[in-house]
Amino acid sequence: MKKIILLLMLSAAVFSCKNSEEKKVEETTTENVENAENLKAYKGDFIDSNGALVLMGSNFIYGVKRDAISESLSKQVAAVKKNDTDMVGVIVRGVVSKNTDNDSEWEEVITIKDIMRVNDKPSEVDIKLDETAKKK
Repeated sequence: MKKIILLLMLSAAVFSCKNSEEKKVEETTTENVENAENLKAYKGDFIDSNGALVLMGSNFIYGVKRDAISESLSKQVAAVKKNDTDMVGVIVRGVVSKNTDNDSEWEEVITIKDIMRVNDKPSEVDIKLDETAKKK
């Protein structure tokens, strides 16, 4: 009788462990789907100036989280721009979140997940300064 009870308890323990592993796999899959849905496309001008990565659109400005993808984007933009202050139009997909880094002044940062497009020439400057004007 003791052997039967022990066998039943052992069987119940094995089956319950198997079910919890399946639940963990389902939860992970659900999280990945939700993360994929949170990716949005952002179109704006990208600039890498003095180590600060910035994405500026028509109605937003985000600091860019530095990682391998943002470094790759920075290299692509550096190949296009003519001087250090040039901004280059890009389209990226990423996730915007609140900034938790105390060293950065940006309220929100974007973590770029995919580089969709990089323009082949720098963006037009909105305001041109006449650097040839003589000082009086």
